[in-house]
Amino acid sequence: MTVHMSKSRPIRLRKGHKTDLRTQFGALVYRVKKDKLQILLITTRRTQSWSIPKGWPMSGKTPAEAAAREAWEEAGVKGVTHDQPLGYYTYSKVVETRGGEMPLPIFVAVYPLAAQEVLDDFPECDQRKRKWMSPKKAAFAVREPELAQILRNFDPRRLR
Repeated sequence: MTVHMSKSRPIRLRKGHKTDLRTQFGALVYRVKKDKLQILLITTRRTQSWSIPKGWPMSGKTPAEAAAREAWEEAGVKGVTHDQPLGYYTYSKVVETRGGEMPLPIFVAVYPLAAQEVLDDFPECDQRKRKWMSPKKAAFAVREPELAQILRNFDPRRLR
């Protein structure tokens, strides 16, 4: 398997405390339909922009298992994950604080998930849209350049 290591943009931390950078685990959900690779994107709840399912670490779950759980909760997909990440990307999540809104830098490890079941009834079905896209269209649709590069370069034949 090839791990895609993209060049990360620098993240500026206010004071450099280790709690200023958070980690999430994301699922690159894919399928092959009529010999064409498709990637599933979902909308974010806040801005309705396109992204992959992702979330916080979960007690008792590996990063790949946490990514698979997010794929179920956010996209209604169940499938097979791989334990090795495809790559990493960063983004800034806006969080509410006592003083108002504040950007929080997030580091996301992306795990491939081969879709086996796609269900219409899932925990966040009324909060998100989902859409299957070609890797090229998916890369164009997301905001984060590092994620776009992971999507554009993804080839499931390289997975072991």
